[in-house]
Amino acid sequence: MTTLPAQSETTAPATMRQLLIDSGYVLIGLPLGLIGFILTIVTVTLGAGLAVTVIGLPILAGGLYVARGFADLERLRLPAVLRAPYIRPAYRKAKEGSGLWGRVFAPILDTQSWLDFAHALLMLPIAAVAFAFTAVWWAGALAGVTYWAWDWALPYEPDNTDLPELLGLPDTGGSRIALYTVLGIFFLTTLPLVVRGAALLSAYTGRALLTGMAQFQTRITTLEGQRRAAVSAEAHALRRLERDIHDGPQQRLVRLAMDLGRAQQQLESDPAAARATLDEALAHTVDTLNELRALSRGIAPPVLADRGLPSALAALAGRSTVPVELAVDPELGTPAGRLDAVVENAAYFVVAEALANLNKHSNASEAWLTVAHAGGRLGISVLDNGAGGAHLAKGHGLAGLADRVQAAGGTLRIDSPMGGPTELRVDLPC
Repeated sequence: MTTLPAQSETTAPATMRQLLIDSGYVLIGLPLGLIGFILTIVTVTLGAGLAVTVIGLPILAGGLYVARGFADLERLRLPAVLRAPYIRPAYRKAKEGSGLWGRVFAPILDTQSWLDFAHALLMLPIAAVAFAFTAVWWAGALAGVTYWAWDWALPYEPDNTDLPELLGLPDTGGSRIALYTVLGIFFLTTLPLVVRGAALLSAYTGRALLTGMAQFQTRITTLEGQRRAAVSAEAHALRRLERDIHDGPQQRLVRLAMDLGRAQQQLESDPAAARATLDEALAHTVDTLNELRALSRGIAPPVLADRGLPSALAALAGRSTVPVELAVDPELGTPAGRLDAVVENAAYFVVAEALANLNKHSNASEAWLTVAHAGGRLGISVLDNGAGGAHLAKGHGLAGLADRVQAAGGTLRIDSPMGGPTELRVDLPC
């Protein structure tokens, strides 16, 4: 019973604040759009017309710089309306030592500069439409809800056709006040929605023209970083696999070959010794197979593909020498809740590497593994009560994790002060 009023109290000021922000954005947008349109169209048109002469190109470049100034002003106004961070694209710059003409041609050859010019042209009619709706709704709301206070001051001619008569109502003072008050309440209740729509019409147009290139450049940079991270993670995984095979199964296979050769020599002269050698070779064979199975589980564990992430992580926790308390969303193992194979493999690799590093270096007596899926994100937390001091520097057990997580589009954070505890947090997009 007490929650709803508290929510309305906190929502109403936020709605009023956004209404004032949107109204200011729209009302200021029309004069800015008009000034920007006139200055930009005059300078750019003049420069384009005189482009055949030497003087035309600097004027054209100056017009594009004028459009850029108004575009930068609009970018400063967008975050409050769109509730998004400030974004400014990278403009083309003149090369070092290019001289005057290099600086002149830099904006002319820049795509974003022409998008700024297009914004200056398009925003005037859009700003005019948004301004008209905002002004009409504000005027209707304020005039309607206060009509009762100033109706008496209006000159009234009985022979004139009034709005109540057009609606079939008796043309009396009371009916007139009631009608205009109802209209005012209608304008007032729909004011936030209409003003918000008018502001978003201008803001989304501005964002598309003024920050679209920046967002595209950011996306390209992100994808390039993910590609490099994927290559680095793959190279790191291959080096680790090669090292593990060299240090484990390869050495055992060399020992196995030597045991079989010695058994072959002992077979005729000392059958009992040959039998003991073969028994030892058989034990090495079993150990080699176990190590190969362990390595194959690290590459592509069958349980992950067959039964999903919860079962695979339970198997990892069960093999850990440090007791691990596991909390995994059970829906991740159901057919409807299964994630993409890339996300599942990345999550499995992160947990496997984190637990391996924990077992080798943490000196912990207990660990906690939590995996939660919400809002299109997969969150992984590995916490232990060990000695701390873990980091992502080269040559350490966690070195390949950052690249693997970045390749999947996620983020990785490690909090491990000296003395512990250590917490590894991973956030992956699903």
